[in-house]
Amino acid sequence: MKAESICSGTSADEPPNSPFVGAFALDGVTALSGGDTYRPSTLYNLQNPHIQRYQYRRAIRHHKKGHTPSRFDNDYYQNLVARHGLLHSDQELFNGGSQDALVRSYSTNGAAFTSDFAAAMVRMGNISPLTGTNGEIRRNCRAIN
Repeated sequence: MKAESICSGTSADEPPNSPFVGAFALDGVTALSGGDTYRPSTLYNLQNPHIQRYQYRRAIRHHKKGHTPSRFDNDYYQNLVARHGLLHSDQELFNGGSQDALVRSYSTNGAAFTSDFAAAMVRMGNISPLTGTNGEIRRNCRAIN
């Protein structure tokens, strides 16, 4: 699960634009971001495809060094601290903002990451979706119908 709450062009200090914002503090979103270690990321919404493809290939090379795709670990955060975040939105979690200390902590303490990730997953499981006249199914998730 990738917490795609940090859209390209935003920073980690901005509140995520998501219907789940009320359920999570930014720390929960940071913990959930590290859970996306099992599948390859894909590029979409390319604003400058040539530069981004180059950066993507470069990041993939960095990730292959010591990458542990079959284990659930804190490799994601170690890559962020080393400035090897795969996507722009990933690296925004460790870019001089409010989440730097937590990312650094997760990079050195896998048990803290695992514990916080589990707690955030439980909180996410307890989210009650709005239904009926209280809810809205959006045609475009970025715009209110």
